[in-house]
Amino acid sequence: MLDLLMRFLPADKRALLQLAMRMSDKLDTAEERQKVAEYGLAAFRNDGKISITEFTRLGKMMGILTAPKRRPAAVVSKAEE
Repeated sequence: MLDLLMRFLPADKRALLQLAMRMSDKLDTAEERQKVAEYGLAAFRNDGKISITEFTRLGKMMGILTAPKRRPAAVVSKAEE
């Protein structure tokens, strides 16, 4: 049924829905998905904007944020030369 619905959506809305589904793939249970949805809707409630702190918390809840990858020291020193 979702495939049928997706066919009728404009390309931009379809892409946003696909992004949301991919982001929520990390959530294992209906309870986790519900908590994330409630928090996200509340965070965007007032003016459609979200603070960095709220966005970070939302990303952590979803399991989509990772720490920056560190480059090896040898690569950094060669780049600085």
